[in-house]
Amino acid sequence: MKSYDCIFLDRDGTLNPDPGYISSINDFMFFDFTLSALSKISSSGNQFCIITNQSGVSRGLIKNQDLEAINIYIKNEFKDNGIPLLDIYFCTDHPDQATDRRKPGPGMFLEAELEHSLSLMDCLMVGDSIDDIRAGEMLCMDTMLVLTGCGQQTLDDLQEYEMPTYVVEDLAQGAKKLCP
Repeated sequence: MKSYDCIFLDRDGTLNPDPGYISSINDFMFFDFTLSALSKISSSGNQFCIITNQSGVSRGLIKNQDLEAINIYIKNEFKDNGIPLLDIYFCTDHPDQATDRRKPGPGMFLEAELEHSLSLMDCLMVGDSIDDIRAGEMLCMDTMLVLTGCGQQTLDDLQEYEMPTYVVEDLAQGAKKLCP
């Protein structure tokens, strides 16, 4: 069983379907395997942080209070399922005016490292986008590409030198890979 200091999770396309700019709690739902997969992964001592770009806020498509309602819902679901979630980090920067907080930038990861005394080199980044994989690689983390969301397109677009540590169909298969 593989145990990491922390497993960083992308949100849209990784934990939940990504129809594009989820602007209401009524439009948010986990994949049916998400919570059971994360429970299995956490059983070997792993804890999680969610790291998500949410440019819909700066684009005027998502209200801050609606993003906060979704975050509260996620935190409650993790808690109700006994899944250790350290925090949710989100960046609302528009891609055209991105700071280093926006993935693949290191900002949100460095905040989590500082706030939770993590060693990023002992962490795993799980996501479906090229930015998720590049962020993890830049910070010397193991990386896991899930083929949900835009994962298959990401796999097709990755350069050979960018190959993730793990490529899995979804979080359920990722849990089996990490916790056989």
